[in-house]
Amino acid sequence: MMTVLNSKLNLLPLSRVCRALCLNRSTVYAHRRKAINDEEPKRSRLHSKQPKALIDEEKSIILEVLNSELFVDQPPREVYQRLLENGQYLCSVSTMYRLLGARGETSERRKQRAAQHNAIPRLLATRPNEVWTWDITKLPLVRRAIYLSLYVVLDLYSRYIVSWMISHKENSALATQLMEETSDQYEISAGQLTLH
Repeated sequence: MMTVLNSKLNLLPLSRVCRALCLNRSTVYAHRRKAINDEEPKRSRLHSKQPKALIDEEKSIILEVLNSELFVDQPPREVYQRLLENGQYLCSVSTMYRLLGARGETSERRKQRAAQHNAIPRLLATRPNEVWTWDITKLPLVRRAIYLSLYVVLDLYSRYIVSWMISHKENSALATQLMEETSDQYEISAGQLTLH
């Protein structure tokens, strides 16, 4: 449609050609602008030299300060503040982050303890009443912010609820009492049962 429009523009005014082709003039102008922009080479900030860009010497000085013994475990914001307190300005906080990021040093700068990989305890029950597990659940009441505590003892093998208790409070004395009453009820000594 644009080729037809361009061929007729020499003979007729733009408004008349647009009316005949059911086009809006702003669409024609936008299409022309796009064609001109497509012909021009794209300019990128990556390839252009920034007038206020740091030179390599300045970057190395900043990185030297950031990795010095005094600041090695400090985040760039604290380094920036400390330097300002001492009357020294090297660069902005974002520039510090950018320089550290280019070297892959933007993660936690403090010395960290190595990750601990502790084995997850796994319990296996091969018969009923061999392993019991217990938990406490909060049960909301009609009134806001008031809860009851539901203590439940569950047999791990059969998933049978061995014992339960509801209380207004949650504490270890009640849990111990529930476990003792349950083991007495099932005539199980402490040596026969594994609690989890």
